[in-house]
Amino acid sequence: MSGLGELDRPGAPTGGAPGRTGPGKPESASDGAGPGKPESAPGSTGPGNPESASDGAGHGRPEPGVDRVGSTPRRGAADPVKALMHRHRDLCERAVDPLEIAAGLEAHGITDRTAARFRHRDVFSLAEEMYARVSRDGDTPLPAPPAAPRVHAGWVLLTLLPGALCAAALAAVHLTHGRSRLFAAAAGALAVALALRAALHRGPLSRTGTDRPGPRPGAASGWTTPWTVWLVAYSLLGNGLLGNALSGGPDTLPTGTADGPWPLTAAPVLALALGCAPAAWTAHLLTARASRKLAASRGLEDFATSVRPLLIGTLVLFLCALAALLTLSAAVLGEPAAYPQVLTLGALLFLARLLTTHGFTYAPAVVLTAAATVEAAALATVFASRLSGFGLLATPVETLVTTWGADSVPTLTCGAAALALLVHMTRKLSRASAHAPPEPAR
Repeated sequence: MSGLGELDRPGAPTGGAPGRTGPGKPESASDGAGPGKPESAPGSTGPGNPESASDGAGHGRPEPGVDRVGSTPRRGAADPVKALMHRHRDLCERAVDPLEIAAGLEAHGITDRTAARFRHRDVFSLAEEMYARVSRDGDTPLPAPPAAPRVHAGWVLLTLLPGALCAAALAAVHLTHGRSRLFAAAAGALAVALALRAALHRGPLSRTGTDRPGPRPGAASGWTTPWTVWLVAYSLLGNGLLGNALSGGPDTLPTGTADGPWPLTAAPVLALALGCAPAAWTAHLLTARASRKLAASRGLEDFATSVRPLLIGTLVLFLCALAALLTLSAAVLGEPAAYPQVLTLGALLFLARLLTTHGFTYAPAVVLTAAATVEAAALATVFASRLSGFGLLATPVETLVTTWGADSVPTLTCGAAALALLVHMTRKLSRASAHAPPEPAR
């Protein structure tokens, strides 16, 4: 691996492998001070002193990601790259190419500016040296490249279960009346929720596997379940409630039918439940293709450039499948297919799940919370406008519904939220560290 391109730089070593001054001699960097004389690490005051990095802002500030060296001199104490390799020993030993080391360094916050302190132009050049030195000095053979993720029958069946149970629950609601319909709806909702929970804990949509790529959970966590439930429930009952509220209602509880005083629109919920299967397949496709691009790319920027079209293509593929399922659901249930509302909600939930499966949980939680809050505020302002002196509160929502219909509120809300997550996803999931295997726990 020709990752030692730093040899051509002024002041860099001019002979031999990096970090060696000759056969059988201790590793050290020579900058022309004399044969066998170790080079001082940036910011160090002499041999045996603790390593420190200095970018001109001060003296003695430690380099991020580099262990402090103790007062007792040891081999390689003046070699900052060796100290970095020691800190990330597991990453270096299991890496199959320099890009995997670069992805791990990127995940630990090491940037091109940090790499410049090690006399390298970027993180990938630094990773090339670390990879070359491990393969040269390592006592054990390098591991084989990680196998592509495989399709398992277990998670395939689990992703089909929410759609099947939702269809059965809707059939039971349409075939029953009175109190029996209420029990059927409650039992169906519970069954679908449990099936969806199981589907999200196995396979490509899960976040519990230790072999999942990306940052490990815990650094930035978020709770998305209540907001997701609200958004889906609004697609089922929200438009009917909003229309009734603007006309002075509702006077009765929903009857569970589309032609009741409080209309229920079941086609969006059925399409979203059935869409759990294509969401899992497209997430699996993204993981497999990203792993191949990670192995074939020769730099962090090269990987980011090649994976961005894959991210957009994955979203487009899922939305096409969801549109087909919505068309089928609306035809079977005899309801209008609200494509803008369902597709924007589906995109929002899919992007949030993709980010969550790769370890980025904070942004989905914030965006889903904001979207649910806006929808709740739209309903609240309509009811609050009935109070004396607050009639103007409902004017924005009433104008929006009069102009574009009741489904314009969730469409604009989820569309704006999905766009925000799309921008965030193209930044976060285009990093190699989001797809590289995690480092084993020590």
